Amino acid sequence: MNANPAFSWTDKTVLVTGATGSFGRRFLHTMHTRWSPRRLIVFSRDEQKQHELQLYYRGIDSIRYVIGDVRNLDRLRNAFSGVDVVVHAAAMKQIPTCETNAWEAMLTNVIGARNVILAAVDARVEWVMNLSTDKAVHPISVYGATKLLGEKLFVEAAALRDGRAPRFSTVRYGNVLGTRGSVVPMFVRQRDEGVVTVTDSRMTRFWITRDEGVEFVIRCVERMEGGEVFVPKAPSAGVMDLVATIAPDCRIDYIGIREGEKLHEVLIAEDEARRTRELDDMFVIWPSSATTGNGRAGRALPDTFQYTSDGTARRLTRQELKDRLVESGDLPRI
Repeated sequence: MNANPAFSWTDKTVLVTGATGSFGRRFLHTMHTRWSPRRLIVFSRDEQKQHELQLYYRGIDSIRYVIGDVRNLDRLRNAFSGVDVVVHAAAMKQIPTCETNAWEAMLTNVIGARNVILAAVDARVEWVMNLSTDKAVHPISVYGATKLLGEKLFVEAAALRDGRAPRFSTVRYGNVLGTRGSVVPMFVRQRDEGVVTVTDSRMTRFWITRDEGVEFVIRCVERMEGGEVFVPKAPSAGVMDLVATIAPDCRIDYIGIREGEKLHEVLIAEDEARRTRELDDMFVIWPSSATTGNGRAGRALPDTFQYTSDGTARRLTRQELKDRLVESGDLPRI
């Protein structure tokens, strides 16, 4: 499954929903400094963070700023006018917050995804990439359940288009180092206090850096045909390795697993294995309708295959984990 040789970012207008978040800011930086699209549109509801971005990118006319919420379909339709590529990163992501505000999570993560799809069809956007999470696989949290529904909406939208633009696909990956939602900043703060809180010592998670996440999304947009779920070959690490790397001399308080959390995460479920093909740097989960051409490119997997943080994923050594923590950029050298 190769990139479309005709695809060029330089002649595209690219819009990112949730663009003032951790992913959006890094995606914006990478796009602007490396690919120089015709126009970059920052779409988010955070006025202060947009103001900070405008100060940082002062004088750059190719970046446009739009205040809006994915819950508002009319605003999306207006913002998507003339857009070629949409990367849908807007979401409510904090598990405890979603657990206690389930309907609000539904409005953003499910209704918002539906609105993005409808607006993209109306505006004749060419490529629409949805960002999802490992927590959407066999979800036990409100966050995971809403992101699973978002994935399903994108697969359905691709099937209804039947190869016509817009093309709708999804990228699914795990935790990202150096982001606000990561446990790492909390461990760094707690290190200074001398006590680190851990929910369960057995816990494992997938980990990638922000740059890896951004690069993966870019590659997948260049390859997408519609309906796929792209999964990177992300490594994993245990929570105790993370603690030993960040705060090796601290006391550990075990506080018990929180509602909506799992001990381990899954990026590809056994039920998805028969529709999954393995490429050198990723897995591609195809919809059941993809039976010809690139839809079956790559290596088939055993029917019992799962990609799990405690099993099939490669485990990071503590030195590799330390290198990634430093590489993340938002963390002090440790």
